[in-house]
Amino acid sequence: MVTLNKIYTRTGDGGATRLATGEQVSKAALRVEAYGAVDEANACLGLARLHTSEDAELDAALARIQNELFDLGADLSTPPRPDETNILRMVDSQVERLERELDAMNEALPPLASFILPAGTPAAAHLHLARTVTRRAERAAVRLIEAGEPLGPAALRYLNRLSDYLFVAARHANDRGASEVFWTSGATR
Repeated sequence: MVTLNKIYTRTGDGGATRLATGEQVSKAALRVEAYGAVDEANACLGLARLHTSEDAELDAALARIQNELFDLGADLSTPPRPDETNILRMVDSQVERLERELDAMNEALPPLASFILPAGTPAAAHLHLARTVTRRAERAAVRLIEAGEPLGPAALRYLNRLSDYLFVAARHANDRGASEVFWTSGATR
C-alpha cells in the first residue's frame, strides 16, 4: 500500500498531470478524459451502493466492479508498450464474468416491451447514472483509439459490457422490473 504525505503535487496547477508511466500530459488529454470518466462512473456506483445493501448479491458484485474500475483506470493511465511487464491490465476473464452475471440477471427479468426511463427506485436511478457515465468513458476510449493511442486489449470490451451490465442491474434494482418507468412516445404533444 502506498502512503502519501501530501495529497497535492502542484503539477496540476498549470493544467498538467502525470500518467502512470510518469509522462506529463495535459489534463485535457484523451487518455486522462477516459480514465477520468471511469473514475466518475466508479463514484456513481458508490452512490448506487448506498441503496443496494438489501440485495447482498448485487451489492457484492458492485463492490467487485468498483475495484475492477480502479484496475481499468490503471490500465488506461498506462499506455501499452511492446516491452511491458507486470503492468496491470484488464483481462478477458473480467469481461466474461460480467457477461455471465449480466445473462443470469437478465434471465430473471421480464422482456422489454418499451424503452425505459432512467428512473424508478433510488438504486436503479443511480445505476442508470453510472451506466451513462460508463458510456461516456467508452466514447472517450474510442476517441483515444481513433487518435492512434493504444489501449489494453480488454479495456474497451470491459467498458462496453459494463454499461450493458449496469442497464440490466438497474432493471433488477427496479424490483426486478416491476418498478420500471416506461417511455411514452409523444406523450406531451
